[in-house]
Amino acid sequence: MRIQVSRTGGFAGIARHGEVETAGRPDAAEWEALAETVLAAGQGGPAAGGVPDGFRYRITVGDRTVKCADPRLTEAQRTLISRVLKEGA
Repeated sequence: MRIQVSRTGGFAGIARHGEVETAGRPDAAEWEALAETVLAAGQGGPAAGGVPDGFRYRITVGDRTVKCADPRLTEAQRTLISRVLKEGA
């Protein structure tokens, strides 16, 4: 499963992107469960509830995409975003 996160916005407007491929990872089941939770709770439409100079995120898992924005991230969204941007190349 390929998980991609793109972050835009913020005060400086610097975009970041991370991607993780779960195939072959010993923790693949954990990543995939977290991604499914994010997809189930999210919406594909425009990110609602953002604030000026806040971050906006696009989370793509396979062919499904969820958009969200700070400060209204779910705990699962926040966890997945952090992990992908930290570990993804």
